[in-house]
Amino acid sequence: MVEVRYNAGMMIHTFAFRWKAGVGEEQKLRALAEIRGLQGQIPGLLETWVGVNVSPRSQGYELGGVMKFRDRSALEAYGAHPVHQKLLVWLMPLVDPLEVDFEA
Repeated sequence: MVEVRYNAGMMIHTFAFRWKAGVGEEQKLRALAEIRGLQGQIPGLLETWVGVNVSPRSQGYELGGVMKFRDRSALEAYGAHPVHQKLLVWLMPLVDPLEVDFEA
């Protein structure tokens, strides 16, 4: 059995998006820019990488990213942070997301 430790170490947040039908290039570019722009605005967000998926095994996921957080509490606070919530308002109707979070 895997031991579960809370707030013990850095957390990695990964995500991938499939764009819904009709999403244009401007919207995709805006998503990239705004996700990158979260860096420096969210306490505990240490590093952010996001880009267009080039894998031939992508299963339709066209955009992917990784974020490194100081600890679990920083990751949890990110979810409710107003800057993140503002992004989600317009982005979530455009994507089918997949997310995975784990301790580093």
